[in-house]
Amino acid sequence: MKKLILSALSIILFAFTSCAQPGQGNNPDAAYVKDNYVKYEYQIPVRDGKKLFTSVYVPKDQSKKYPIMMDRTPYSVAPYGADIYKSSLGPSSLFLHDGYIFVYQDVRGRWMSEGIFEEMTPEKEVHKTNNDVDEGTDTYDTIDWLIKNIPNNTGKVGAWGISYPGFFTTTCLLSRHPALVAASPQAPMSDLYRDDAFHNGAFQLVANFDFYPGFTNRQDDKPTQRRGGRFDFGTEDGYEFFLKMGSMKNTNDKYYKDTIRLWNEMLDHPDYDQHWKDRNVLPHLHDIKTAVLVTGGWYDAEDLYGAINTYKTLVKNNPSTPVYFAMGPWVHGGWSRGPGDHLGDIDFGGSTGPFYREKIEFAFFNHYLKGAEGDIPKVSAFETGANQWKNYNVWPPKEAEEKNLYLLPGGKLSFEAPKGEGNTADEFISDPDKPVPFISGIAIDQKREYMTGDQRFAERRPDVLTYQTEVLDKDITLAGNILANLKVSTTGTDADWVVKVIDVYPDSAKDNQFTAKDTHMSHYEQMVRSEEMRGKYRNGFDKPEPFVPGKITPVNFELQDILHTFKKGHKIMVQVQSSSFPLIDRNPQVFEDIMKAKDTDFKKATHKVYTSKAHPGYLKVRVMDGN
Repeated sequence: MKKLILSALSIILFAFTSCAQPGQGNNPDAAYVKDNYVKYEYQIPVRDGKKLFTSVYVPKDQSKKYPIMMDRTPYSVAPYGADIYKSSLGPSSLFLHDGYIFVYQDVRGRWMSEGIFEEMTPEKEVHKTNNDVDEGTDTYDTIDWLIKNIPNNTGKVGAWGISYPGFFTTTCLLSRHPALVAASPQAPMSDLYRDDAFHNGAFQLVANFDFYPGFTNRQDDKPTQRRGGRFDFGTEDGYEFFLKMGSMKNTNDKYYKDTIRLWNEMLDHPDYDQHWKDRNVLPHLHDIKTAVLVTGGWYDAEDLYGAINTYKTLVKNNPSTPVYFAMGPWVHGGWSRGPGDHLGDIDFGGSTGPFYREKIEFAFFNHYLKGAEGDIPKVSAFETGANQWKNYNVWPPKEAEEKNLYLLPGGKLSFEAPKGEGNTADEFISDPDKPVPFISGIAIDQKREYMTGDQRFAERRPDVLTYQTEVLDKDITLAGNILANLKVSTTGTDADWVVKVIDVYPDSAKDNQFTAKDTHMSHYEQMVRSEEMRGKYRNGFDKPEPFVPGKITPVNFELQDILHTFKKGHKIMVQVQSSSFPLIDRNPQVFEDIMKAKDTDFKKATHKVYTSKAHPGYLKVRVMDGN
């Protein structure tokens, strides 16, 4: 896969190439598709009278019946035209050569389908009339039409999709159509407020800013093949661009001019209000009979939350349904193509992508759609650091024991709690005009590598606090979610809190084949997990509260799951800071609606992180027994 960057527009294009038209370019499967499949295009009617544009690829060999593999997407089923073919079909070429009917559909309101598109269409629990439609009903009507109108199908349907199409795969489950026997939501958006738009209330600026111009090809009910355009930054220096842009309201004042409805929906709803609650699909994942394989990447900067929580919710609410979970060392969609052998400077010890595609994804669908034999582990998770696949019955593993990893005076980090008396604390000045960058470079785009990037650049800043263990005398494996429990105070009335968990390599560490020029693995500070929290949401995302200046206040939030081994001879490090720019937007450090803040509202503030016995700060982690 292309190495350097993944901009917001690139995310669109990645989903487009991965899901809507996989394998374009010099793909050797292109001739096979033309020689062995016939393409048909349909406008499939759904219950409220709208029609959804659908491309169907049927094997020319009609001597036997085939199961259906379906991908519903907002990123276009292109190429359009019955005589113009995709150059590959299905999640991987393994499916292409094994014999399936492949179906691609433009979802309601996108591209050549009728209707009005809604961001993560709210699901309805009850459908009283034919006008009570959602993605579940659209999927039900589509499946019903397919199995009744496409010759030589077996009556069994599978669905898959990555990212936004992953969300539509999740909503396929809500059709509860008996013919849907297998589905794989991959990097699925699940709760937009926690996935792509906001992380714990902090707006994901760089990932979203130029996504919506490219994504917005239409905002009406008129089908079109017109594409959205890319925003012209006029510079390669992303840090400087967004700093000069100023406050969030300037995105419209200077650039968008209130022309993008979906962008304005985010700016109009900074709190977790009913708008976002309606777009959380997780509460609807009950009474599911379809076998499910949820797939995600440990280094997915967009929809890590979606993959992990879709799996956990399905398992909790559907105990008798076969639910599988696969997590590897991948960026957003990185499992779908390429070797998956490294990310940035980090070597994973060999290819991981082909293993997933054959032994997990293909095996899953082949088993449920064609009855193939095979013992598929319920949980397949790649253990980074140790670079090995591990199988579990549940996630997180039952063997993982909860422990607290304490921030201690003097920049120390330990599983032993602080013992000293007094309110010891570390402080720093947070200046919104000089925010901490999220990468060491200046990229205009969201670099994939930031999820494993070297954090030495941040450690050198005076507005980043650093805590680390002594050199480890044995391997320590963390498996499961991490909960930050900070005790803080600020001279302002709002503040962001960013916590990073880092694997510090020994000085003796040698460079590997992927180590970048002018970088060395000696004392490399590899980020393992990071997350941000907008402090005013510390007591609830739907009820922002100001800080009382100078008052010691708990700020607790989740950093999400990992499976990582910190090897003997390494150190565990934790960094705490109050900006990560322009990954997230700047907090003015004044309690207000940040989306409406003026450029003059941004103020310096002094923040303290407490490390005392009376006010301990710590990370609650899960440590594997025997490590």
